[in-house]
Amino acid sequence: MKDATEGRAVVLGEYILETGATVRAAAKVFKVSKSTVYKDVTDRLCRDNPQLFREVKQVLEHNKKERHIRGGMATRRKYKGEE
Repeated sequence: MKDATEGRAVVLGEYILETGATVRAAAKVFKVSKSTVYKDVTDRLCRDNPQLFREVKQVLEHNKKERHIRGGMATRRKYKGEE
């Protein structure tokens, strides 16, 4: 069980790094919860692969800085009737 979570953390980290995906998007692709993705790429990845963790952390911080913009765009699409 421990090996599976360690491997999943690395795979999730690489996916987020390659695609720039948000935690929600990665959770949807891998069919796990947002909490699981966040726990894997912060706590477990920090322990198992510190270099990858540092790179993924930059992507997560970038996504966090832009989330208010994405939320505004989603609201705009909602009221325009595009969703």
